[in-house]
Formats: sequence, C-alpha cells, structure tokens
Amino acid sequence: MKLSQSIRFCTSADGARIAVASCGTGQVILRAAHWLSHVDYDLESPIWRPWLQALSAHNRFVRYDPRGCGLSDRHVADLSVEAWHADMDAVAASIEEPRFVLLGLSQGGALALAFAMRHPERVSHLVLLNAYSQGARVRARTEAERLEAETLVNFVRIGWGRDNPAFCQFFTNLFIPDGTPEQHRWWGDLEKVTATADVAAQLLWHMQGIDVLDLASGLRVPTLIAHSRFDMRVPFEEGRRLAATIPGARFVPLESKNHVLLPSEPAWAAFQAELSTFLGRDRPEHARAIREAGLTAAEAAILDLVAEGLDNRTIAQRLGKSVKTIRNQLSAIFSKLGVHSRSQAIIMTLSGRE
Repeated sequence: MKLSQSIRFCTSADGARIAVASCGTGQVILRAAHWLSHVDYDLESPIWRPWLQALSAHNRFVRYDPRGCGLSDRHVADLSVEAWHADMDAVAASIEEPRFVLLGLSQGGALALAFAMRHPERVSHLVLLNAYSQGARVRARTEAERLEAETLVNFVRIGWGRDNPAFCQFFTNLFIPDGTPEQHRWWGDLEKVTATADVAAQLLWHMQGIDVLDLASGLRVPTLIAHSRFDMRVPFEEGRRLAATIPGARFVPLESKNHVLLPSEPAWAAFQAELSTFLGRDRPEHARAIREAGLTAAEAAILDLVAEGLDNRTIAQRLGKSVKTIRNQLSAIFSKLGVHSRSQAIIMTLSGRE
C-alpha cells in the first residue's frame, strides 16, 4: 500500500521557508530536524520509509527538512544551530495540537532537548535515539579527537556527493554499517539530493559545536533514551551521559552497530516495543486484535519470528520453507491484522504482549 503524506511550508524567523511533511492520524509525533533529510525523497527510501510506516501507524508523524536541505530553502545565509532552533519553533507553532511527542535522532536530540526546555508545556514525551548533548568538537579531550572532527568536515567538503566509492563506503559505514547493498546505494544517493557539499560541511561544523549538556539536568519532561551499543557515528557513552543527566530518564541500550536502526535487525523491534510502552499504547487492544485475527498456528509462528527482527530468508531457513512461501504467508498475516507493513506488524505484536 502506498504511503501518503502532505507537504506544506512554514516560515522561520528570518524568512527561510521550511518544508514540513505529515503522514498518519492520531497523537502527534514531531521529529526534530537532522542531517541528511529530504521529506519527499524519504518516502521511497528503504531506510526511512519503514520509520514513516511505523511511526504513522497510530500517530500523525510530522517531520521537516532543515534549512539548506531537501525541500526547505537551499540558499540561506545563516546555517547556525541558533537558526535551527528558530526553524523548529516555527514548525512547532504550525502544529495546532497543544502537546505532542518530540523525537530527536542524532543531532536532532539536542534540538529536541532545547525545545523541551523552552516549551515544556508543549511536549508530552521526549524520545532521544542515538543522540548527544555535546558535538564532536565540544566533547573532544585530545588533539587527535579535535583533528578527527576537523578532518571529517573537510572530508565532507571534498568528497560529498561525488561518485567516489571510497568516500561513499566510508561515510555510509558510519551510519548503517550493517545495511544491505541497496540501502548503502540509497544512502549515497541521498547525499546528492539533500544538500551541496559546502552546505553539508557547514552544517556538520555547526553540529560539532552543539552543547546542551548544562540544560539537560533541568529537564522535567518524561524522557526515553535509546542508544546503539556499537554506534559508529555517536559514541554509546553520549547516550549514557544524557540518561545520567536528565532526571528520571529511562535508558535502553540497543544491540546494534547502526546509527540509523534498520527494520531487519532485532534492535529495531526492541526500540519499537520500548517506544510503544513509553507512549502508553493500549496493550489489551492490540492483544485482542491479534487473537481475533484468526491466524493459523503456522502464521502465528511466522509473526513471532518477524517480531524478533528476522528477515524473510532467515525465517524461511528456520522453518524449512521457501522465501516465496514466507512472503505469501506474510501477505495473508498483514491482511488479517489490518496492517500494511512489517513495521506495523512488529509494533502490534510487541505492544500486544503482556
């Protein structure tokens, strides 16, 4: 089933036009802007589309492109973090609902945290995934660490968007080392359509200067923090630091190398289950829906393996069936459950368990 969305624009304080996309209905989840975003191109992405499907299954999922990227204004003079905060204020002001869930991935976590401090009355829940409170330059303690941060900026300025396998492989492996060849190819293509090399380098430099650690201890919003244990982009320690600083925050370690979680890995299912519980999803309702779906014993077994994060090929090997048979049975399962994607089935299954 085709995933549909609406795209509109809002205007930031300095007049920059920011592209805002929305899909699904229900409780609003607003995703703070992060690097490598294109709200239109993401719709067909093998990496971001599962996120859209999962988060719009029972919610209205709202996201936007940062200035200089995607469908937002590309030619802007101010690319500072302060301008990003103003953009987020403009997007939030365009949301009619008085309160929403705020999701921050990677550097979006710092933006989300700062917004929750400025406007706690608007944030019902704060969710931070593979986020950090201090950018690479700020948290650098040695000359080697400072040189690494500087080198990465120059590397982006020189190699961004070029048809250079060495650059693509290096950069992609920072974000999705366990991705498939298709996902790696798409990530490389995303660089070309998202932003110019100069803008990407400037944005990265500004991100490296982020520092909201002092704000974190004053946060009074229910907070869930999850972090990939072997994240190649943002150290696991950054997630632990945030969780130790934000009062009452729940911390969930994820067994993954990926900075952006992929639906084929167990960490994806683990995070979706934690998110569902954190947001207070109706477990009895999902459990009842699964019971009343009329799944056969064979279909129920397949659904359990899907919820473990296994792909079709692995499930077929585990059950001694062909990949085609598993694919056909999954279509029948999705139809009975009234869902349209693997992501939605996983969420329903995990949130329906007592």
